[in-house]
Amino acid sequence: MIGESPQSNGRFELHFRERFESLLPTIRERWPDLAEHTLEATRGSMDEVVRLIEQNTGLTPQGVREQLEELMHSAGEGGRHLADSLDPLEQQLEQLLDELNTTLRPRIEQPVRQRPLLAVGVALGVGVLIGSLLSGGRRS
Repeated sequence: MIGESPQSNGRFELHFRERFESLLPTIRERWPDLAEHTLEATRGSMDEVVRLIEQNTGLTPQGVREQLEELMHSAGEGGRHLADSLDPLEQQLEQLLDELNTTLRPRIEQPVRQRPLLAVGVALGVGVLIGSLLSGGRRS
């Protein structure tokens, strides 16, 4: 953080505050001697977390900040790897939905076109049934 502008330092502080909840398990793992409630009491303030870790470990504030930056960077990389691994699953799901659309849609459309009043009546009946079940749960 040496040589960084106050503006980039402020962005890092904001980014840290936003990701604080997701970083808590990693921070606890790295510094297990820190009490959970004292960490949560910092409410994601970078300065407070640094001060707390510094008091409990004897590290310098600069050393603590560097380690926290490293934690944030590694957590960000892990998130990117997870997103990359989900891409093939997303493509597979899209293919399955396209197949369902091409096979199931004609099977549903044909009876609806042949008997539109029956289809509307069934949809209305199902809607009334679901509506009465939902509103009946609220009354009690």
